[in-house]
Amino acid sequence: MKITVYTTPACGQCVSTKRWLDRNHADYNTVDLSKSPQDLAAVKALGYEAAPVVIVNDNGDTHDEKHWFGFRPDLLSEFCKPAQAAA
Repeated sequence: MKITVYTTPACGQCVSTKRWLDRNHADYNTVDLSKSPQDLAAVKALGYEAAPVVIVNDNGDTHDEKHWFGFRPDLLSEFCKPAQAAA
């Protein structure tokens, strides 16, 4: 499972999302949208204008991706399994 959190500086919901993932031992990558115009364009193409944007991909197929924005513990619990649980 691949989890990517797209963030911006001084984003409280970004901090909360990463804190939730850390507490639940989920393996994830972080991308700072202020430093990556290409990733910012990709996130905007998905229709998002606010951070964080979380993208979860179980099998590498972009058609099966789950994505949302904001701190959403309900969706994090549903789609972001801890690394040891996935093994």
